[in-house]
Amino acid sequence: MKEIINKIWKSKFWLVITIITLVATNWLASLYHTRIDLTNEKRFTLSTPTKKILKKLDDVVQVDVFLKGDFPSGFKKLTNSTAEILQEFKEIAGNKLQYRFISPDENVEGTAVKWSDSLVSAGLYPINIKSQLKAGEQQQLVYPVALVYYKKNVLPVVLFEQKGMDVKKSYADAMKDLNSAEAMMEYRFADAIFKASQTNKPMIAYATGHGEPEDVRVYDLAENVLRQDYNLQQFNLARLPLIPDTFKLLMLVKPTEKFTDEEKLKIDQFVMRGGKVLMFIDRLNAEMDSLRIKNEVIAYDRGLELNDLLFKYGARVNPDLVMDLQCDFLPFDVNGNGQFEFLHWNYFPLFESQSNHIINKNLGLVSGRFVNSIDTVEAEGIRKTFLLSSSANSRTIATPALISGTENVNEPESEKFKKANIPVAVLLEGKFTSLFKNRASQAMLDSLQKFGAIYMQESMVDNKIIVVADGDMVLNSVSKNEPLPMGVNPLTVGSQYQYQFANKDFLQNCLDYLLNSSGLSEAKAKDYTLRLLDGKKVTSQKGTWQFINIATPVLIILLFALLYQFIRRRKYTVN
Repeated sequence: MKEIINKIWKSKFWLVITIITLVATNWLASLYHTRIDLTNEKRFTLSTPTKKILKKLDDVVQVDVFLKGDFPSGFKKLTNSTAEILQEFKEIAGNKLQYRFISPDENVEGTAVKWSDSLVSAGLYPINIKSQLKAGEQQQLVYPVALVYYKKNVLPVVLFEQKGMDVKKSYADAMKDLNSAEAMMEYRFADAIFKASQTNKPMIAYATGHGEPEDVRVYDLAENVLRQDYNLQQFNLARLPLIPDTFKLLMLVKPTEKFTDEEKLKIDQFVMRGGKVLMFIDRLNAEMDSLRIKNEVIAYDRGLELNDLLFKYGARVNPDLVMDLQCDFLPFDVNGNGQFEFLHWNYFPLFESQSNHIINKNLGLVSGRFVNSIDTVEAEGIRKTFLLSSSANSRTIATPALISGTENVNEPESEKFKKANIPVAVLLEGKFTSLFKNRASQAMLDSLQKFGAIYMQESMVDNKIIVVADGDMVLNSVSKNEPLPMGVNPLTVGSQYQYQFANKDFLQNCLDYLLNSSGLSEAKAKDYTLRLLDGKKVTSQKGTWQFINIATPVLIILLFALLYQFIRRRKYTVN
């Protein structure tokens, strides 16, 4: 081997051979290479489902990220993390994935429209932060969003959302929010790519026939959530004889009229055959319209007659109202002179997530209106997981109850708000037993057989149901004849209290868990450990570590030089 190397060096073609060898080595390294992830959380290791999605791409995915600009350190880190995760995606997808970073102040190609205006018109709003620049502290708009293009589909990806209404958070809290955003980044990009590449969308039945809203209040739900990712169809439970198995999920949103046994049988047998159910229901009749007109409203039971069905599946929606000191704002005429002040309205609670499930992991506050509490009851083989609950300072009031608009003129009595973590949303999983087991009438059985269905007393496979005790949670309001995104309070629009809560994220997470076959729960379950520096130690040991960082490299070089000179002298000095 030594002789071959010597011949190469003595050859007049040694330079050409060296260049060819280097080029060949680099070419092989680009084709065959690997990396070792030494982080405890394996943050640079993509999950198996993500890799499968990227390997199956049959066309180019273009990702436009709008995190380009002079940002504070936290958002610079978010930008770097976004670039890193997309580069990881590109390692798997190769040329099938392209990405770029765009400034929102730039114009859309071929138009005079700025990207910022285009994003806002698509419902992707900026975050207003305070940054310390040369001119002093000033407001800065950041668009932590991306657009995923695949064939003719375009899907938005929200990279970061504030977890609360207070934008003046401590440094540690802000870093936790950014850290959660980084942990969710793989899931959000992979989920968007998966949905954009789907050719057959799962079918969802939106139940009607019992006073469910079908007007502008469901615009955001229908157009911006369900139709984008699913095949949405209306289904009248009162008229149609059977829920077909072509539907993968039945969605009940704020019904206001009584369900008959025949209609409950349709829902029940749909569950027994493996159909998923997602319910957003108000047991009580309590609406803001009455409060605006009379400045008071009486909350009373709607009489939906769904209690027995839910009870059989392991849940109970209680005839009460949840009040919480952690709540949204409403304008009140405190002094009666027409000058309104924004005060907390305890009947509009803001629900926290315990991050105890992939549905509510890293979820921000979810807003509710006149919400009931939920209990679980014994149901053999059914697992129950609470998804949303109140804060540590909440209470429930029994109904019928008189709700007055003058209640919040005075500060609420804190000693009454002693309950903590009142559940308002529950996930039920397992093999459900039919409500009509051993009591289905012959007429019911005949009606099923007439349409080719066999009555089932128990579900054959594990199934899933989500019950949320608030029908308004997924509805949107209207401001200036334009529908607002769900989770936005129309009475705070234009004020400093305007905020978009995480209602849409919660809904999408529920749908993904019930219907998504991508298997991306592994990616969503990732959690990054936040390792913040100890501020006191940084201050006290600053000089020591500065000296070590500056002096250590110099000392190492000097030591190497002395060692080299010592060895050289030993080798070449004549005795």
